[in-house]
Amino acid sequence: MAEPVLELEGVTKSYGETVITPVLHGIHLRVDTGEFAALIGPSGSGKSTLLNLIGLLDRPTGGRIVLAGEDTSQLDDTRRSVARGRTLGFVFQFHHLLPAFTAVENVMMPLMAQRGRQEPWMRERALGLLEEVGMASRAHHLTNALSGGQQQRVAIARALAPRPRLVLADEPTGNLDTRTADEVFALLRRFNVEHGTTFLIVTHDARLAGRCDRIISVVDGRIASDLPHVPSPPAPTPG
Repeated sequence: MAEPVLELEGVTKSYGETVITPVLHGIHLRVDTGEFAALIGPSGSGKSTLLNLIGLLDRPTGGRIVLAGEDTSQLDDTRRSVARGRTLGFVFQFHHLLPAFTAVENVMMPLMAQRGRQEPWMRERALGLLEEVGMASRAHHLTNALSGGQQQRVAIARALAPRPRLVLADEPTGNLDTRTADEVFALLRRFNVEHGTTFLIVTHDARLAGRCDRIISVVDGRIASDLPHVPSPPAPTPG
């Protein structure tokens, strides 16, 4: 059996002090190393809250989140930040690149944040990743000079720079046209297959969810279904 990179045990989340609003109700979830899983659900189902908890951007009200074998409920904010940088990569719908820096400098950012300084190997790794995502020719361009699809490719390279165990992708293709979305999604899949990187992808696009190996559905703050899935091949793109 594959080693789990993520385990949630009875995770709950509520907001408010006087009026308590429960959002998540006893979530149990295990994601193994090398999985390529989709997290789906209607608006307001709790999937974004769940992703924030997994990403150590918020704390659960109850239960445990074990990340790469470490019980994060026992960690203070500093150690949670270290665990996040060491284990997780993030890809968002909006890339959040720094426009005053080039593509290669953006990809180097998480590495410099980890080490507190710039080292020569960081640029080499960043350039290598940009080549893998098809952006080698744009490595030294400012990111605000890139198209939306190109910016998202840079964001993927940035997420993968620290060699995370698990990449959390929140609607990574939600701001892209169909052709570009397919290209970006194919990149994520390629890193999963070739490098063994684990992906948990939040998407509202059933077509893209259908290209994952597992589909986890969240409804009303509970996991409604969690099923293995045989991915469907991408449809041919017209033109």
